Amino acid sequence: MTKNKKTSFLYRNSLSIVFLVFFFGALLAQAYFGWKEHNQEIAEFGAPPLGLYAYLKSGHFISATFENFQSEFLQMAMYVILTVFLRQIGSAESKGIDTEEDVDREPMPGPHAPAPVNKGGWRLALYKHSLSIAFIILFILSWLGHLYGSFKDYNVEQQLKHEQVLAISEFLKEPIFWFETFQNWQSEFLSVASIVILTIFLRQKGSPESKPVDTPHLENG
Repeated sequence: MTKNKKTSFLYRNSLSIVFLVFFFGALLAQAYFGWKEHNQEIAEFGAPPLGLYAYLKSGHFISATFENFQSEFLQMAMYVILTVFLRQIGSAESKGIDTEEDVDREPMPGPHAPAPVNKGGWRLALYKHSLSIAFIILFILSWLGHLYGSFKDYNVEQQLKHEQVLAISEFLKEPIFWFETFQNWQSEFLSVASIVILTIFLRQKGSPESKPVDTPHLENG
């Protein structure tokens, strides 16, 4: 591989670019097929179909989108926080059982250190936990987005059925919102458990999410 290619913007940011392309592609597909599905649902009640732009503002789309977001951000927040304290022998996703880790050392100021490290004080105290804080905030915002969308979609359906609409405090007592929530949470917890356990025994050459191929099973990555 040539030096120019290694220093290009695309090469240096290829992982995030590819995942963002996947994300927007999947989001567009979700919007299109969700729009078709929702129009089929409301047609059963004799309601006129929504245009795509109107659908993007509907509770159906908002709920489905943030329902997935909040479970992903919860997964990452818990993963970042719990891996500080908890261990799994042999897993590439865990710190060593009885070894000092570079991530546990106190940050040192320096010319190439991030600005909060050099400033110290409350900035450093906040920055030391900024990753988990960011994921927690994203989770809370996404959970609220899911709640709003699901609440809005539920009341639209109630209106189409000529039944009573609910206040958001009443909707929180409905099982459908919590069913949507926990069905996503359990899949995220399973996916994290899977990579924690499977990386004990299985390998992928070249991936930073795997231990080196010749590493013993009970040695952490």
